[in-house]
Amino acid sequence: MYSIVSLIFKYIFIAIIYLFILSIIRLIYLDIKGIDTTILDNTNYLKLINRKDSLPFKIEEYYVLKDIMEVGRANDNEIVIRDPYVSKKHLRMAKDEGDFYLEDLDSANGTYVNGDRIMDVVRLKNGDRIRVGQVEFLYVDRE
Repeated sequence: MYSIVSLIFKYIFIAIIYLFILSIIRLIYLDIKGIDTTILDNTNYLKLINRKDSLPFKIEEYYVLKDIMEVGRANDNEIVIRDPYVSKKHLRMAKDEGDFYLEDLDSANGTYVNGDRIMDVVRLKNGDRIRVGQVEFLYVDRE
């Protein structure tokens, strides 16, 4: 009798282990499937440096830049960041003669490029780090 009960528990335990392994494989598959594989060749874009899951609000991984874009907390911005440290109209990015320029719109907490608070219009270079509130972006120039 004891050997039959132990045999049943052994097979139940093995089944639980297999179900656990299958659930981990499923989570890995869903994570890989969720990776955004948008081709961003020959475009300028902002790439999120922060981990998305560490921020208490929703934000995209990439933002393709248009000729003029505004960033802020208000809904009428092209890039909306629901961070309480971001002003309603925080910054403006504009393309002029092939280069992108960043301008702080008198935000309360400021805009930082490569760790320095900007006071005037700044020309962006490939690899510049832009910090707005709790969010940090990497400027990528692929043109």
